[in-house]
Formats: sequence, C-alpha cells, structure tokens
Amino acid sequence: MPAVMSEPNRPRQIIEAAITGSLGTVTEEGKPFVTMVTLAAMSPSRIVLLLSDLARHTRNLNQRPDCSLLLINRGSGQGDPLMGARLTLSGVVSRVARGESAELRATFLERHPPASVYVDFPDFNFYQFVVDEAHLVAGFGRIETFPASRL
Repeated sequence: MPAVMSEPNRPRQIIEAAITGSLGTVTEEGKPFVTMVTLAAMSPSRIVLLLSDLARHTRNLNQRPDCSLLLINRGSGQGDPLMGARLTLSGVVSRVARGESAELRATFLERHPPASVYVDFPDFNFYQFVVDEAHLVAGFGRIETFPASRL
C-alpha cells in the first residue's frame, strides 16, 4: 500500500470535524451491526459517545466492547464519495460513571447542544471510545493502516 501519511494531519482533521459516525458492533449471535451515532473528540485517540441503554448497539457493546467507528470527511471527494477521505477507527468502548463524566459531558454538549434535552434521561450514559488502530483512505489508492499512537 502506498504511504499517505505525507498528510499527517488528515486523520486528526477528520476526527476533529466529525460530529457523527457509523458505529460497528457485534451482536450476541456474532453478527455485525452498524448504526449512526453522534460523537465528540476528546483527543485524536479518545472519543466520547452519548448512548442510550435501550439501543441495540449499546447492548452489543455491553456484551463485547470492541468495535469500529467510520468517520467520513464529507465533501472531500468532489462529487465522487469514493474519492473522498475516510477514517475507520478500531478500539474499545467503556461506559463512564456519571460522577466521572463532567469533562465528557461538557465536550459533548459543546458539539451537540440539542442533546441537552435528553442527556440527563436515566437510560443515557457517556461512553469513551479508545482507539487502538486507524485505517485511513485519503482517496483512491491512498490507503494506510497505523496504530493510534500515530494519530
């Protein structure tokens, strides 16, 4: 694969700009399940999610916390989505205790003010996604996989 890290800030830019992503989890039956989630980056390798305990993807994460998150740099493909940049992050999600989530809450609500309506519902909790690996597609044929330490 050709190296694409001549644009070392590209992954960070995608992460920092993202407000939604496609979260991939695994069901109890071992089947893949993908859904859209809202997110806010605490750092390039630490992302906060606000998830409902009632959601299927949250139940999946409670059984198996390893997952992936696809972030797309919208508009970067000049009309062809396959030419645009996208980043798949792999890692582990963990629930953050309510008493320890003040920083995550503030960061998340700064990015998603409408969430203030439901953030305190008893079934909603903050989850921390810690990235292990990143897979960048910076355009056609410009692909690289690298550890989170390079983010």
